[in-house]
Amino acid sequence: MWNANSQLRLCSSILRQRIKQQQQEFLIGTSIRRSFTTTEGSRPTIIHKRSIDILHDPWFNKGTAFSMTERDRLDLRGLLPPNVMSSQQQIERFMADLKRLEEQARDGPNDPYALAKWRILNRLHDRNETMYYKVLIDNIAEYAPIVYTPTVGLVCQNYSGLFRRPRGMYFSAQDRGEMMSMVYNWPAEQVDMIVVTDGSRILGLGDLGVQGIGISIGKLDLYVAAAGINPQRVLPVMIDVGTNNEKLLKDPLYLGLQQNRLEGEEYISIIDEFMEAVFTRWPHVIVQFEDFQTKWAFKLLQRYRNTYRMFNDDVQGTAGVAIAGLLGAVRAQGKPMTEFPKQKIVVAGAGSAGIGVLNAARQTMSRMSGNNEASFESSRSQFWVVDANGLIAEDRPNIDPDALPFARTVKELGPLGLQSGSSLVDVVRQVKPDVLLGLSAVGGLFSTEVLEALKGSTSSRPAIFAMSNPTKNAECTPDEAFAVLGGDIIFASGSPFKDVDLGDGRIGHCNQGNNMYLFPGIGLGTLLSGSRIVSDGMLQAAAECLAAYITEKEVLNGTIFPCVSSIRDITKQVAAAVVKEAIEEDLAEGYRDMDARELQKLSQEEILTYVQNNMWSPQYPTMVYKKD
Repeated sequence: MWNANSQLRLCSSILRQRIKQQQQEFLIGTSIRRSFTTTEGSRPTIIHKRSIDILHDPWFNKGTAFSMTERDRLDLRGLLPPNVMSSQQQIERFMADLKRLEEQARDGPNDPYALAKWRILNRLHDRNETMYYKVLIDNIAEYAPIVYTPTVGLVCQNYSGLFRRPRGMYFSAQDRGEMMSMVYNWPAEQVDMIVVTDGSRILGLGDLGVQGIGISIGKLDLYVAAAGINPQRVLPVMIDVGTNNEKLLKDPLYLGLQQNRLEGEEYISIIDEFMEAVFTRWPHVIVQFEDFQTKWAFKLLQRYRNTYRMFNDDVQGTAGVAIAGLLGAVRAQGKPMTEFPKQKIVVAGAGSAGIGVLNAARQTMSRMSGNNEASFESSRSQFWVVDANGLIAEDRPNIDPDALPFARTVKELGPLGLQSGSSLVDVVRQVKPDVLLGLSAVGGLFSTEVLEALKGSTSSRPAIFAMSNPTKNAECTPDEAFAVLGGDIIFASGSPFKDVDLGDGRIGHCNQGNNMYLFPGIGLGTLLSGSRIVSDGMLQAAAECLAAYITEKEVLNGTIFPCVSSIRDITKQVAAAVVKEAIEEDLAEGYRDMDARELQKLSQEEILTYVQNNMWSPQYPTMVYKKD
């Protein structure tokens, strides 16, 4: 029977349920506010986000403090550096970074505020990507040295302290067997361009471990700004296989794996797994390998280049820029580019960049001399290669196999009074080269004595290429070169330097032979052609296009590389040359609505228009809200 007591019990039950519901809502609300102070045993926070959405939400983001269990549960594996940190370590890292910034502002290199400028740009990138790229494109000559060389080297050295919001993906030795699923944690349905590094040889700074991801981020900024690759379709990647940098191994605030680098088959298996994973999800992606140490750079290039759409910028991009500069130097001497096979070149440095340039220069000389086996073999006699142990000759024990084709014979050395291990000064003095090419990563290597020796060059206008990055690793400065050799030289460097006032109204031009002139165009051209691989012919076409970009008047005035402010147009021209070569080599398979047959019908002007129409520009889109 329904009575007052029954009614009272029902009301009490409803009231208890409402109180319990309110308590739960209160606990959920307060747990959000206390997300950074959650203690063991407290209620978990209920969230309706996963993956990168959590990392971009200041209410829920813990950054590097997410546990591995949470990373797996919330699809965060690979979106953060592998080292899990406590909140106290995060605070210590932040404070250490503040102190470091103060010291660098006080004792900084060329631009004491370069790192501060990078921070400001990085914060803009986090807030408003369209505005960030608009600023970068409109001021590329000013800000390219901030987001790329040379400031990116400083960023990588300090990345553990600078890390705030994650950008890109991290695949580590701890992720073996998980990469195929991890790659789906990245939110973009389509990725066109990946820049990947293992942090083993960042610029000329050596092994920086997981901090090397800064170089991948900087390179992709240029892909967007210079090549117009859609920023929503780029992915910076770090493959963390450990580090041999003792300082990082002992640093409690280091974000990467604190173990020595993997070697041999263990190392290769991780790179193999990564390549299979990304090309399984994005079959048409292009992967640029960046700053891998020499012993792996060539091996991995040969392992993948005929199977995947990939290239190595240090080996092939640096080589292309150097070839363009070398061809420009021949023009600056008042000769046609076809005279290049007669140039005598002394190369300081036999790492991945040095050997890459040597191979490309040899192929170019061979092609200009008949493109046959005899011309290829004879072209080796134009190069004299010096490394840390001096001149490379055949009687040196344990020569690097990649350098062996350029080792001089004892018979060749005798008449010049040289021998295996001869110093750079002696080699320059005796060979009397047309070009002194530095890819050594040894700052100041081209000493006054070496530059004095170049006065004996048989060329009326010798060329000095101090190509090592960052700025402090340049083999010499333009001031030093022009002071010793006068105004009748060609000077180029990898990092930006100011032109030199020679007096009497004359200017000593400092040409920045930076990879940014080529790699964005190579990537864009490969993407738009749909080429199955990045061929030697496509790389050669890119280099020759860059060499021809400078007018005859500019070249004779000592300018062999164009102004960085023209990078969008340069990239368009280079990309068009790459597309054209891919079509001629029957490698092009088309892109989106443009299939291979339609590509083959395009004229040179139509190819340029096609490239231009597919370059992204930073413009705010019109947005409309649509209810689910």
